[in-house]
Amino acid sequence: MTMPDLLTAGLLLVVALLAGALNAVAGGATFFTFPALMAAGLPPMVANATNFVALVPGNLAALPAYRAELRSIGRALWPLLAVCGAGGVAGALLLVGLGGELFERLVPWLMASATALFAFAPRLRRWLAARSLGQGAVWAMLFLFSVYGGYFGAGLGQIMLAALILAGYEDFHTANAAKNAVIGWISVMAVAIYGLSAAVAWPEALVMMAGATLGGYGGGALARHIPQSLLRGGVIGFGILLTLFYFLRS
Repeated sequence: MTMPDLLTAGLLLVVALLAGALNAVAGGATFFTFPALMAAGLPPMVANATNFVALVPGNLAALPAYRAELRSIGRALWPLLAVCGAGGVAGALLLVGLGGELFERLVPWLMASATALFAFAPRLRRWLAARSLGQGAVWAMLFLFSVYGGYFGAGLGQIMLAALILAGYEDFHTANAAKNAVIGWISVMAVAIYGLSAAVAWPEALVMMAGATLGGYGGGALARHIPQSLLRGGVIGFGILLTLFYFLRS
């Protein structure tokens, strides 16, 4: 286990601080943390697994704020966690089983799909809300999104919110509480698989974990002074640039 040098560790900490604050308001931290870990010299598959570990505290830290909403969901939360946890495990096993070479080839496509998910999720949420889908189709959608989440996961929060509203959580705050619980659980399950497969660079993960936690806790209030539409536009623009970069590099 090689420790990052001080400059690399400092840069990862700063990126994680900013990403944690961004996640607290608009989402999209992975668009910054994943390429930062690759820039630090980690192979794509290791960078992806390490990114999952780094962002787990931020995913779980939002849950106490939604205690009332989670209590209102009650036992209905357990089937959600079971289906989405199974999808997350399947996605993580796919990544570990198919290996880093395939993942590296898929990175440009994954970044493109994640950017599109993030950009069009609000519009897709409205489109889906205007249609009536059977519960079987909704549960299948939740499972497939969770597989994607366990495999890569960038942009997952926005699209998972849309699926949960379709699943019957029409109140936005209740749907958001369920989304945070589901994504936190997907992350925990995926991290367990990645940890057992020795795919995680723990020194880099711990540095970014500290930064993302501090950023999410202390940076959210500051970020509220910036219009969310501007933050989302910045994330989408950065995602497009990253997509082009990875396509040109491949």
